[in-house]
Amino acid sequence: MTSIEGAPAAKGVRSPRPADGDNVRLGVIAALTTYTLWGVLPIFFKLLENVDPVGVVANRILCSLVFVALILAMRRQFGEVRVALRDRRTVLAMCASAVLIAVNWLIFVWAVGNELVLEVSFGYFINPLVSVAIGMLLLGEKLSRTQAIAIGVALIAIVIQAVGVGSMPWVSLALAFSFAFYGYVRKTVNVGSAAGLGIETAVLVPLSAAYILYLLLGPQPDFYADPMTTLFLVMTGPFTAVPLVMFAFAARQLRLSTIGMFQYIAPSLQFLTAVVLFGEELTPARLLSFFLIWVSLGIFSYGLFRARGQGPKPA
Repeated sequence: MTSIEGAPAAKGVRSPRPADGDNVRLGVIAALTTYTLWGVLPIFFKLLENVDPVGVVANRILCSLVFVALILAMRRQFGEVRVALRDRRTVLAMCASAVLIAVNWLIFVWAVGNELVLEVSFGYFINPLVSVAIGMLLLGEKLSRTQAIAIGVALIAIVIQAVGVGSMPWVSLALAFSFAFYGYVRKTVNVGSAAGLGIETAVLVPLSAAYILYLLLGPQPDFYADPMTTLFLVMTGPFTAVPLVMFAFAARQLRLSTIGMFQYIAPSLQFLTAVVLFGEELTPARLLSFFLIWVSLGIFSYGLFRARGQGPKPA
């Protein structure tokens, strides 16, 4: 999962102060907690596998909006939301990011319910490389030699998994591309993490509420009849909002290259969850594809550290 922070703050929103030693330590704790929570999300959503996936996402949107609204109220950040909504370009961009994150959530929930967590893990492993490719194609960023090699190795891994499994890992690709494009869109607008999530969920609320009403009035069983299921559906709100808010804090205290190294925690935990807890089959071809992805990410990370160590060259 790549960083979607880094865009300048919205007009009228104070920039964060430079991080001191204590804040850096807190940033590390926040980053570890964030990516650990994202990594164990399949375990949580497995508890909702009997609920219609679209219904789960619809409830996640509604509960996230309520929880984010509370966070914005406590942090007095509704002004940032109002500023963002006054700009037509920002509103259109947030509508696009809302669709992308909704697609990402839906595929994720569906994949967990259909025992495809290994594909989820694979998708989030290749996500950083997809983000680099998008930066090259849409932002005119130049690929370094290590980045080009890393992407090449990742492509080989995708082909091997496609051949070994017998079909393209479309869940992996859909998750990687939807989240990478989501990050790209969020990079182009001056909206913070909590305010942005609030706008995105508000955009999706009408459709979500309509779908929940359809389920309640239709022939489907009433999932609210079970208190535990209702509790799990309500908990999708904090499980969505809290990691994003903690991630926003971590991103302000740590270097982006440091944040980038933490992002491998989530798909690693998802990989272990799929194999150890859910018993998904790890065929030789799939294992080879994961091995090549790990090699690719090793090359990619080496390139980042080497570039950071060299620093700007003197004129």
